[in-house]
Amino acid sequence: MTLYRLLAPVIVVFLLGGAVWLPAQVPSAGAKAPAPDPGASWPNPVKKALRDGKVVVATTITTASSDVAASAAAMGFDFLWIEMEHSPVTLESVRNMILATRGLKAVPFVRIPVNEPWMAKRAMDIGALGVIFPFTASPELARQAVASCKYPPAGIRGFAPGLAASRWGMSSGEYVRWANENIVVVTIIEQKEAVERIDAIAAVPGIDVLFIGANDLSFSLGVGGQLNHPVVQEAIGKIVAAAKKRGIPLGYPSGNPADIKKLIAQGFQLFQASSDLGLMQAGARQMLSGIREAAPDKMPATVY
Repeated sequence: MTLYRLLAPVIVVFLLGGAVWLPAQVPSAGAKAPAPDPGASWPNPVKKALRDGKVVVATTITTASSDVAASAAAMGFDFLWIEMEHSPVTLESVRNMILATRGLKAVPFVRIPVNEPWMAKRAMDIGALGVIFPFTASPELARQAVASCKYPPAGIRGFAPGLAASRWGMSSGEYVRWANENIVVVTIIEQKEAVERIDAIAAVPGIDVLFIGANDLSFSLGVGGQLNHPVVQEAIGKIVAAAKKRGIPLGYPSGNPADIKKLIAQGFQLFQASSDLGLMQAGARQMLSGIREAAPDKMPATVY
């Protein structure tokens, strides 16, 4: 046996400036994935809340900053909607956010940029507890979304849970069982074609949330931005009816408390609220407005 083989099973972990030597479990070539074990028993808090009929609210993270994510995770939100479809955030940045938010209230969900198994797998493998699938316009795409989030035989997720398991304090075997039961699958309904097929989409087992992408839906229906237009409201009504028929929680993008109150009365449970930048802008405007009111003659005019 070579010196390399003797030293390879040793990992140096630095804790508080000291070194602790831990024997690593190094599988031999061709080793099979470990069988799931029943060690991890805590539930995904968002999934449990939804099952209990409660309301959950996220802030949307669009900046590639683990400091922003950590601050947002401690503000009282139930989960972070980490945005990879409409932002420059990369997988490496997402991983840093997931690590930075350990021990904080809000758990990490990721909206991936495309409904593809390989993309969902990478988000979960770095520790995401929910995957948000855009443009789920057919039952086939809905089935693909669910299968992407489950290990075989329930799905098609590939086995490489090391980073996710370490983030959540589990063994690989614990994580396999836990993930199959607890990863939240959110499918976004945001196209005319999706509304036309909504009954078939809602019938797919394993969908945890039907989320209405209201703005994109309005554009798909030819009335971009007019969320209260009758054609948009009719489409939303069809989605709501299909979700209620199947007992699937509904989601909607809104950070307005008055609107959320109305949506809750309609049966909505999951809300994508304002983004990190939106919250910063709102706070700054409120502060500056108060200062200008207190000293209207003392504040200089802006340059533009």
